[in-house]
Amino acid sequence: MRKWTILKAAVAGLAFYGAMATASYAADIVGLITKTEGNPFFVKMREGAQAKAKELGLTLQTFAGKFDGDNDSQVAAIENLISAGAKGFAIVPSDSSAIVPTIKKARDAGLLVIVLDTPLDPIDAADATFATDNFKAGELIGQWAKGTLGDKAANAKIAFLDLATNQPTVDYLRDQGFMKGFGIDIKDPKKYGDEDDARICGHEMTGGAEDGGRTAMETLLQKCPDVSVMYTINEPAAAGGYQALKAAGKDDGSVLVVSIDGGCPGVKNVAAGVIGATSQQYPLKMAAMAMEAIEKFAKTGEKPKPTPGKEFFDTGATLITDKPVTGVESIDSKKGAELCWG
Repeated sequence: MRKWTILKAAVAGLAFYGAMATASYAADIVGLITKTEGNPFFVKMREGAQAKAKELGLTLQTFAGKFDGDNDSQVAAIENLISAGAKGFAIVPSDSSAIVPTIKKARDAGLLVIVLDTPLDPIDAADATFATDNFKAGELIGQWAKGTLGDKAANAKIAFLDLATNQPTVDYLRDQGFMKGFGIDIKDPKKYGDEDDARICGHEMTGGAEDGGRTAMETLLQKCPDVSVMYTINEPAAAGGYQALKAAGKDDGSVLVVSIDGGCPGVKNVAAGVIGATSQQYPLKMAAMAMEAIEKFAKTGEKPKPTPGKEFFDTGATLITDKPVTGVESIDSKKGAELCWG
């Protein structure tokens, strides 16, 4: 009887040890929250996170909003990750300000929060931000458009195809970067639409989507039939805007089209002459770096540091055009195709 009791105790001890060992070696949970599911930029971001999480032995949970601007779905995703005991997550915020209280709740719970692409307002509401310098990306295409037009820039008519009415950081940074590059006086640095430059035809929202770009440009053409420059928040919006130009008989090169993203479809449109220039960014790199940072934080407690002289880690932006402008550094569409995504 005594031997049987000892044996049961030994088995129980082994079972307990096995449970402890399993718990000790269970993969850390990490998260990725994007604005939407289908946008090629976010698809590539998700691929980068999945590949890096697998390499590092992390359990990745991914979430996305139902539409660009869907803050409620992102709040629910963060709540889920807190409940799951995640070590941290990366997020592309749909609303740079409205999400901040929930971000604080996650950080207070001990999660590392890394923002990708679209900085929070304020930017230090997250532990770190990995992003394109969106203002610089806009500035590059603004400089290119101004240099391409030359003397005609003084009388340009510019249509702005922006993102959303709540003007998240990525939206106003790209827009105002373009304005600075083109030589338009910026008023409030945290919003657009208050400019008094006569060259601006107007701002219309696209949701960052092709159909939104087409509708927005149709509206702006009614206000400004002599448009000569079309600024677009991203390349899907540019593709839709170009459809509107084509329908109006303005696909003859008389309208310069500029954009930001550097996805493979966008780079192909540069090669085809649909887009004159685009600023390429690197979503796969952003997401992979975020997974590495969360894994390091889980092991050491160390948080990532920003690029010296900036409030965020700059993941780079490169101007792509087949019609270079003196003084504006760029690469051609062939090289851009080697670096593109989507």
